[in-house]
Amino acid sequence: MADKAPSSSSFAAWERPTEEGFGEDELLYGAESGWVEARTWCDHLASLSSDLLHIPTPDTPCNRCHHPSENWLCLCCKDVLCSRFVNKHMLQHYQQTSDCLALSFSDLSVWCFSCDSYIDAQVLPQLRPVYETAYILKFGEAPPIRNVELQNVAASSAGN
Repeated sequence: MADKAPSSSSFAAWERPTEEGFGEDELLYGAESGWVEARTWCDHLASLSSDLLHIPTPDTPCNRCHHPSENWLCLCCKDVLCSRFVNKHMLQHYQQTSDCLALSFSDLSVWCFSCDSYIDAQVLPQLRPVYETAYILKFGEAPPIRNVELQNVAASSAGN
């Protein structure tokens, strides 16, 4: 077990991913308490695929190395590629294509490589459908709805 690579969900929130993997001890918002609050906006949402209701299942292996777990779905082109903890194919994909938004099949988090931040897919209207679809494919039921946060995001968006 000691030789097992950490999963994306066990990635320390205060260690920012780097080209070599991870490890910069740069503190991000919320890191003092061991968590990072996901952004409720992203400037790169225009790059999303136009069809995110039809996505591969969470057990889809990496398109390049066929690794069965720790895979991410590119939300721009729908390729499934492995994490930086396996063979770094999603990171390489971003570096080669600039496709910056990806959903982790491990914990259903969304990462924007360009923003260098997690994005809250549960509250952003552009990401909510793909989050719900991935959740249903992974767990066989619809995700719980976070009404209070949805109202807060809608209210703050209306104020801009």
